[in-house]
Amino acid sequence: MQNRTIGGRQVSAIGLGGMPMSIEGRPTDRQQSIGTIHAALDAGVTLIDTADAYCLGPDEVGHNEILIAEALRSYGADTSNVLVATKGGHLRPGDGSWTQNGDPAYLKDAAKASAARLGVEAIGLYQFHRPDPRVPYADSIGALVELLEEGVIEMAGISNASVAQIEEARGILGDRLVSVQNQFSPQFTSSLPELERCAELGIAFLPWSPLGGIRRASQVGGTQSVMSEIALAREVSPYQVVLAWELALAPVVIPIPGASRAASIIDSAAAADLELDAAELVRIENYLV
Repeated sequence: MQNRTIGGRQVSAIGLGGMPMSIEGRPTDRQQSIGTIHAALDAGVTLIDTADAYCLGPDEVGHNEILIAEALRSYGADTSNVLVATKGGHLRPGDGSWTQNGDPAYLKDAAKASAARLGVEAIGLYQFHRPDPRVPYADSIGALVELLEEGVIEMAGISNASVAQIEEARGILGDRLVSVQNQFSPQFTSSLPELERCAELGIAFLPWSPLGGIRRASQVGGTQSVMSEIALAREVSPYQVVLAWELALAPVVIPIPGASRAASIIDSAAAADLELDAAELVRIENYLV
């Protein structure tokens, strides 16, 4: 599988998003989720994305982190090359909503709790999940600096950030800001300025919901007609075409499609080796304009 870089560390060009395994609509069979993670590893995936808020409510914070840690322990082969990226700053009150807490003390405690759940001395990549309008952004980013200095995390990133927030975080973290994780897909291209800025700076850009989200991913083949036409000609799935298009946007792009079934991540992982030609890229670009 093609590799890309996060903060000097090589990872697979396609990651695995763990969220669907732990939020509403998640599999009732825990072994299905474990099998999905194992299938990703078998396919060469070495980046797994999670968060302490990937759960249903406050009584099971870290559900997805625990699941991933269990899957890595039970894999039966060396997983030392797998980068687990987790996040803090989001909360699930239990009513289906998502809230924020960017308080520095909270973030530091949350990171330490995540490390314990993942069973690691230091988290490979820790990202501030979402800006909290009640807390100055610089204060929240300052917590990442302290976590780096204390050795709780090895690398730091941000999520759901604007270009201005990328610049602010970079002003505080400097070269230690290694990733930005924003929503991006053919249906949601408003984060293109952030992607382009990351490309200029050499910061990894990790699209979440790269296929359009849990509810809309199944529509790719129907509504993205150009994707379907190219997929038919290439004898691949439309999902692979979408991910290959995103990879072609810049060398810093590393999509993290969510999956709760082995077949889904196996198909997505194959996109890392699908190279679209110039004519195909122009067709997609013209379709999306």
